[in-house]
Amino acid sequence: MEPLVLDVRDDLRRGVEPFPKIMAAVGRLAPGQALVLIAPFEPRPLYHVLAAQGFRHEAEEIEERHWRVKFFRIQAKDPSTARP
Repeated sequence: MEPLVLDVRDDLRRGVEPFPKIMAAVGRLAPGQALVLIAPFEPRPLYHVLAAQGFRHEAEEIEERHWRVKFFRIQAKDPSTARP
């Protein structure tokens, strides 16, 4: 299955907080689908947020100010514990 790719570099250049867009993308992931985030810096705080939802990550700095981070779920999402 192809990953969902989300590039937030332009949002950040314009001063737009990308967190809501990122979380909306996470909510749209199909079972087994990964999210690939493209950002101008390593999104370390996001690692903790998504780890709490059962995701792991692989980060790669492509070049200066160009990071590619793949998030993938390591456990099944339990609908009974999902937050609204």
